[in-house]
Amino acid sequence: MDIIKYDVYKGPNLGVYITVNDSIGLVPMGFAQTKSNKLAKYLDIEIHHTAIANTRLIGALSVMNNKGILLPNTAYQNEYDYLKAETDLEVGVLDTKFNALGNVICANDKGAVVSPWLSKQDCQTISNVLGVEVIQKKIAGFNQTGVVLVANATGAVIHPETDEKDMKTIADVLGTNIEQSSINNGVSYVSSGILVNNHCVVVGSLTSGSEIMMLTKAFLN
Repeated sequence: MDIIKYDVYKGPNLGVYITVNDSIGLVPMGFAQTKSNKLAKYLDIEIHHTAIANTRLIGALSVMNNKGILLPNTAYQNEYDYLKAETDLEVGVLDTKFNALGNVICANDKGAVVSPWLSKQDCQTISNVLGVEVIQKKIAGFNQTGVVLVANATGAVIHPETDEKDMKTIADVLGTNIEQSSINNGVSYVSSGILVNNHCVVVGSLTSGSEIMMLTKAFLN
């Protein structure tokens, strides 16, 4: 598994615009074909061009693992229908006012760590659509758990100020190794600058050598 630097719209915040699992990646409509081809090759995925809530903010607004994808209630019917028709995933809608789902949910194929802002009914929907155990937890004082945590099947990186007890709890739920790191030369909101599946890690171009080392420790060991 490699760690590769990559930019989106001339910036390093690729996790805001794109979401991936082990077989597909969702990128915005009009995304350059050359960029799509590179991403497909790096992550060994098939690229689908779509919008969510008529925006390019696919990573911020949705959550996907290898079993399902969650869309916000602001998603358009044609977007839902497209994903239902073009993927083998369970497609669900989370009816919550916190519709930037990528900011409040982190999930892999075993577990999900979600914001305390979400309701118990929301947690049940997350569990049903993604097929995972769900816990609600602040991370380093943040309710936006999806912003400060990102994981694949074997590794996870988390906000640098997370305490050891919380890291152990989260590692147990996700079934992964876990390491503290920032991204893009000091940004603590790690999901903004990482795309990861079980084939490759793709990071924003500003990611430093020391951050690459921590990502290697998290995902490649």
